[in-house]
Amino acid sequence: SPRIPRGRAASAASEMHFLSFFKTLIGKMIIVELKNDLALKGILHSVDQYLNIKLNDMQVVEPEKYPHLIAVKNCFIRGSVVRYIQLPAKEVDTQLLQDSTRRAAQGESKR
Repeated sequence: SPRIPRGRAASAASEMHFLSFFKTLIGKMIIVELKNDLALKGILHSVDQYLNIKLNDMQVVEPEKYPHLIAVKNCFIRGSVVRYIQLPAKEVDTQLLQDSTRRAAQGESKR
């Protein structure tokens, strides 16, 4: 069977870790800042393995800078253009996230 290079395996495991984390936030309000400085606030509708995001009930954080986007209520955001994602602090179980990250790192070091 073909062997997957260690770096790719680690990257794939990390991507799956992020995917499962973001799937727990579906239905929650998030803010997505794009690499072009546009920030969008909305309800996370879905996320895929490429960390592409669909937002519902979307609003532009600075509508005065982007008046042409005021009427847009739903959008698809390609994962590669995302700079940051702001999460609602009360929705993130930081202890669970730290434990999960620690377990994933330990699993990688055993390979």
